[in-house]
Amino acid sequence: MLVFMAANAYLAVNHLRQAQTMAALTLKSSVIQADIQNVLGDLTDMETGQRGYLLTGNPSYLQPYNDAKGRIANDFAALRAGSARLADGERALEPELESLVNSKQSEMERSINLRQQGYRHRAFMLVDTNEGMEYMDRARAILSSLSAAEVSNFARFERDRDARLRKALAETIFLNSGVILLTACLFWLIHYEWQVLDRRAIQSRQELAVHGLQLKKLTSALSTRARSKTSAIEVNARLLLQNYGGFLPLQGHKCAEQIKEASAEMELLRQELVGTPESDKRENAEYQSVA
Repeated sequence: MLVFMAANAYLAVNHLRQAQTMAALTLKSSVIQADIQNVLGDLTDMETGQRGYLLTGNPSYLQPYNDAKGRIANDFAALRAGSARLADGERALEPELESLVNSKQSEMERSINLRQQGYRHRAFMLVDTNEGMEYMDRARAILSSLSAAEVSNFARFERDRDARLRKALAETIFLNSGVILLTACLFWLIHYEWQVLDRRAIQSRQELAVHGLQLKKLTSALSTRARSKTSAIEVNARLLLQNYGGFLPLQGHKCAEQIKEASAEMELLRQELVGTPESDKRENAEYQSVA
């Protein structure tokens, strides 16, 4: 029972640790997905701000660009830290992505600087080269590839978690079934031992009753023989005193009296040992008083 309980506790703790590990991996996968979307959102906001400013020349359109430019460094650092646990092929995409983002930022800054200097036509010519669009498309492709890899990892973590939960459930059911079966066996063994002890107690009582009856018969036989002997001694001592008391010397008379008293005391002792009824005791006492 203790072994089953210890195994059950060990498996419970082990499954809890595995569940915590899987939860941590799933959370990390979700965080990486969020970092990928943040980087993509930063690039999109920067591109939107760039186009709005190039078209209108209104500096207020640069607000999304400036905000995203301030965030992208931190978002990229978080993505870089999270991609450390990715596969080699996926980690190799991160430096390429960073290079593309830097190139895209450089292209946007050049076009914005030209527009700020009043070279509107030259800024649009730079955009028409599609250099920035190529950087953006390649960056989106890499981000999409990283996102798909994380989706695959997340699904794998979910499958592993479900498989481990099923395994934990099966092991728990097996161990608890063993505990229940062992408990049932223990109860059956206790019941069986109780029946054996009960039968032995009945047999012991029967044997004790037989021995008691035998002892009672033996005691009765010995008591009868002892009573006959003590009665004979007492009668002889009484007759001796009645018939020859006058001829006995003083010392002989005392000896006969002591024999008579000793036989009476032995008779009383016998009656106490064998439990002589009160009626027999009264008869013996009357007999002795008469004598």
